[in-house]
Amino acid sequence: TLIELLVVILIIGILAAIAIPAFLSQTSKASDSAAKTQVGTLQTTMEAYASDNNGSYEQKGSTTTGTAPTLAELEAIEPTLKDTTTAAAQAPEVTGPSQFKVESIASGTKNKYWLEDNAGTISRTCEVVSESTPGGCKNVASKKGEW
Repeated sequence: TLIELLVVILIIGILAAIAIPAFLSQTSKASDSAAKTQVGTLQTTMEAYASDNNGSYEQKGSTTTGTAPTLAELEAIEPTLKDTTTAAAQAPEVTGPSQFKVESIASGTKNKYWLEDNAGTISRTCEVVSESTPGGCKNVASKKGEW
């Protein structure tokens, strides 16, 4: 009957109202997950770079302290860093022979993810575009958090 049909349409509408926001939240988390994965790849690549450079993260042949290898040098070691469809790797920062910071920006959400290695002590921080959609960033305050 017509009443039964209206009830079914109403139920479908309620379910859609619940499911769509949950789905949108998952897509932002997936986008951020790609950036986190890329940060991990950058960390591994920096460690491989250091193993080829007598344990130093500083650029080979540089006489200036804190000179980081270029992103192109890291891409030569790990070609997957060239892929920017889901996340874009940024040039690394080096503050000393045993300290570095790598960053990736999620293409979908534009959230930024960092990993800092300070002589073996790892810290993971993030910055979100909007606090209302933190994606994979936790404990967000003033658009900054951790992962």
